[in-house]
Amino acid sequence: MDIAETLSGTHGRLAAQQAAAEGYDAVFAIGGDGTVGHVSSGLMETETALAVIPAGTTNVWAIEQGQRPFSWFHWWSLKENARLLSEVTAQRVDIGLCNERPFLLWAGIGLDAQTIHRLEPRPRLAKYLSVPHYFATTVWEATFWHGMDLRVWADEKRVDGHFLLAVATNIRHYAGGMSLLSPDAYLDDGEMDMWLLSGKSLADALRHFFDMIAGRHLTSEQARRLRFHTARVESDEDFSIQVDGEPVLGGQNAEITIKHRALKVLMPESAHHLLKTPTKGNDQS
Repeated sequence: MDIAETLSGTHGRLAAQQAAAEGYDAVFAIGGDGTVGHVSSGLMETETALAVIPAGTTNVWAIEQGQRPFSWFHWWSLKENARLLSEVTAQRVDIGLCNERPFLLWAGIGLDAQTIHRLEPRPRLAKYLSVPHYFATTVWEATFWHGMDLRVWADEKRVDGHFLLAVATNIRHYAGGMSLLSPDAYLDDGEMDMWLLSGKSLADALRHFFDMIAGRHLTSEQARRLRFHTARVESDEDFSIQVDGEPVLGGQNAEITIKHRALKVLMPESAHHLLKTPTKGNDQS
């Protein structure tokens, strides 16, 4: 085992690429969802598996799989999670590409992306207050954000409308793990969900937030889900983009594609219900 301290997201991706080139069995990413996203992009389409030791400000990938993130109240969870993942069979999951930028969890356009662009980079101290800071910043952005007209293609289906947010998700949870956004999503089925949230005001944004927490978005007429293999989002005005909770260069177009089962991961056996076709035993195909 070798240990590398990452200096930035790019450094994390390059360190993962180097580990894969040198034939390491796995890279254990110790951090939050941003770190996980960078490391996974470096391991995409290699035989080196990603393992996650959650210890960041947001740990939705790990929470989804039933892992307890590190905190000073659960300091033993670092060793607990390492032990949990040390002898499991590697699984394969999908990776998304948003304008060729890999993502493991989500790619978002609109309000959530604007909030992340406003927040990042943050001082280390601010990250200890990540949830209230994120919520407060989102409310501030939504106060002045009135949404945008979008043209959305999900495979051959086209939807036009005025939306506060468009988010493509590869996983079930969202909003720091508080919302079960897509309760029937699989990590390895070659499909993702595109959620379109209508509205133009702070009141609309708050309604969507509480609907997602309560699960009411699944039947709301203001929230629309589109299943897709490939998607495209266009607007006549520039929009911000976030992937895995990290800000990326925006524009007026976003092309989203899926690399089917392109990443090997180590995950608890209790999380295999998130997979449509879990790998058994020593079968690594």
